[in-house]
Amino acid sequence: MAQAIIAGGCFWCTEAVFRDVVGVSEVESGYIGGSVADPTYKQVCSGTTGHAEAIRVTFDTATISLPEIYDVFLGTHDPTQLNRQGNDIGTQYRSAIFLVEEDQRAEAQAAIARWNADHEGHGAVTTIEGPATWYPAEDYHQEYWEGEGQRNPYCLAVIPPKLAKLRKSFQGKVKG
Repeated sequence: MAQAIIAGGCFWCTEAVFRDVVGVSEVESGYIGGSVADPTYKQVCSGTTGHAEAIRVTFDTATISLPEIYDVFLGTHDPTQLNRQGNDIGTQYRSAIFLVEEDQRAEAQAAIARWNADHEGHGAVTTIEGPATWYPAEDYHQEYWEGEGQRNPYCLAVIPPKLAKLRKSFQGKVKG
């Protein structure tokens, strides 16, 4: 098993996508990359802590590789938007790959280069950060789409198109 930490806007949305990816056994929403220890959702949403809303993905490398995790990440959000995803604006919504270990840097750089090559003229602003301290989000944020999210108008507007993109662009990587 291996882990990757990625930030692509609202963690509810990114979590929902990766829960449907084959080989992924766990997805945890949380905060990373800031200056405050044990931040709360309210603190992170204020944009003053420097943290990003992110997910920590645990996956089986015999089923899906780290480069494939990064490709799904870049392919299911808009990595060209600086500090925003849709209506979510601020550094807490930045597109970033947070290294769990320094040896993930080359794979992160290669994934961004692949994305840029496939989207000429629309360069990714995705940063590569860390390693940094991971802080799990409050319990009510975990598995949000499966619970409260399917009654939340924001989630209903944002998550289904991301899931459709996953199913269209990564057909062989979607759980049955």
